Amino acid sequence: QVKFVESGGGLVKPGESLRISCVASGFSFSNTYMAWYRQTPGNERELVANIPAVGLHENYRDSVRGRFTISRDNARNTLYLQMDNLKPEDTAVYLCNKLGGQYEWGQGTQVTVSS
Repeated sequence: QVKFVESGGGLVKPGESLRISCVASGFSFSNTYMAWYRQTPGNERELVANIPAVGLHENYRDSVRGRFTISRDNARNTLYLQMDNLKPEDTAVYLCNKLGGQYEWGQGTQVTVSS
């Protein structure tokens, strides 16, 4: 059974940083292209960043490129998202999944950026 457990969110001020994590289980994480998504109420889920199983070909949506860094630890089945210089428009629930979002979603972790 596939499971994602996201953590590390919180309330921060504009310009501050957060690192969120996602522990995955129930599938071959080390062989799977992974991604972070985010969702706000009333809006569709949007792709934030993705990372291949191995190698250095991460991709980011334009609005976060240069501020966010996606990484992974295949030995720990864990996906990370380092978010720097956070902006109020980054406020959302952040979720992880394989690229394409084909597995059942976890609860996500709330990130709120507000002064």
